[in-house]
Amino acid sequence: MDSPVKIPYESFIKIDRKSETSIYLQIANQLVNAIQRGYLPFGTKLPGTRAFSEILDVHRNTAVAVYDELSAQGWVESFPNKGTFVIGKDQEKPIKVKDFEENNLQNYPKITGFSFKTSNILDNPFEHSDCEYVFNDGVPDIRLTQVGQHSRYYSSILKRKSTQKTLGHYNHDGSEFFKEHLSQYLNLSRGLPISKNNLLITRSTEMSIYIVSEILLSAGDTVLVGDLSYFSVNMIFQKAGVNIVTLPIDQDGIIVENVREICKKQKIRMLYLTPHHHYPTTVALSAQRRLELLELANEYGFVILEDDYDYEFHYDKSPILPLASADTNGMVIYIGSFGKSLAPGFRTGFIVAPENLMVEMRKHLGIIDRQGDILMERTLGEMIEEGEINRYLKKSLKVYQERRDHFCDLLEENLGNHISFEKPSGGLAIWLQWNIPLNLMQLSRNCAKDNLFIPKTLLYQNKGLTAMRLGFGDLNFDEMEKSVDIFSKNSKNFF
Repeated sequence: MDSPVKIPYESFIKIDRKSETSIYLQIANQLVNAIQRGYLPFGTKLPGTRAFSEILDVHRNTAVAVYDELSAQGWVESFPNKGTFVIGKDQEKPIKVKDFEENNLQNYPKITGFSFKTSNILDNPFEHSDCEYVFNDGVPDIRLTQVGQHSRYYSSILKRKSTQKTLGHYNHDGSEFFKEHLSQYLNLSRGLPISKNNLLITRSTEMSIYIVSEILLSAGDTVLVGDLSYFSVNMIFQKAGVNIVTLPIDQDGIIVENVREICKKQKIRMLYLTPHHHYPTTVALSAQRRLELLELANEYGFVILEDDYDYEFHYDKSPILPLASADTNGMVIYIGSFGKSLAPGFRTGFIVAPENLMVEMRKHLGIIDRQGDILMERTLGEMIEEGEINRYLKKSLKVYQERRDHFCDLLEENLGNHISFEKPSGGLAIWLQWNIPLNLMQLSRNCAKDNLFIPKTLLYQNKGLTAMRLGFGDLNFDEMEKSVDIFSKNSKNFF
């Protein structure tokens, strides 16, 4: 074996004297790393503690502690009058110490040493920008949320002795207290005659749809979606290996007659729709079509997956009740997001379904989210119980309605002759269609140069359509006016 003095320990052992980790442990961990990677192979003799301390400029007692730690972990063995040697499997041929100059022990491997499946289906479609102004697809304004007050609820719950007992075990079934109050809330606000046994609490709408897909869909199944639909949901369906068939949309939502014609020709497993405000066009599915879809589901046996992603946001009139509220045959699975008007950390997803399906859903949730979030769910439950949710929602809806009206006025004033849109009865976004075809990607790039970011996920363009989904919820009047000014100025360059 090569002499230990040839090994440049100081080149690969780096000591951070400001770190909270003790120096001897830093050195020991880096020596273990070198042994594991073959830089200090079996039989390598380490320097004596005095020489080692001088090499690294540390106290000899530190070097002694390093060797004691390596010995305790089983990496080295000391022999009287001989020295300390690396323990390991004996090699048939002598191993030359690797060149430390060409190999940096501080670097983590850049690639795996094994093959694995990759999928472009799940490529992240979301973009980010440092632009001062941003159009999104319709999200609430976190500045309107009472984070301090919500946090006090959470802090108060955390300090209770009764809460301490719940922290010592896993509970993916969720807070019974929250499910009880959420079921009552959904009953009163959305006409869903459910109990807590019909609820599954998830982290998000996407998690809800993923669980539903895992249980109900198999490769080769046919799923119906709107001709324009939510891209994240389509990605989940594609990952499940299903055949996605698109349906045309008009001012009253999905055209039911097209659903009927498809059902006559082939077996349909599921229909996914966003009836309150269709994504992305914001149109509401008419009451008559809702009843017709329920009849078709009963007749042909397909599942209706109803996604009410922004039911809480309605302005001009009471919204039509969900399909699930009129479902008497167990054909509808209802998913939604609770607390969307609150700060993101206080939101949660949920699934409403018959109890027999809940049994299987809880099994899957127990695998992907065994921990749960009992504290947050308890907080939301108490906010429902004390009426905080309703008070805040009522206050914020007034602001969002004013923003909707102002945004529509600005668009009409600046681009009225070139665009068409309907003022939505709810939600936080406008579906804007251009009367002339123009390059939306180029428009987005031009706006970015002027400090307005328009993500590609908001752009919808083909031979017969040039449209955009523009969110207004998180823009105050000043931001809205500056954004629309940049938007209209760059748009007019195409006219």
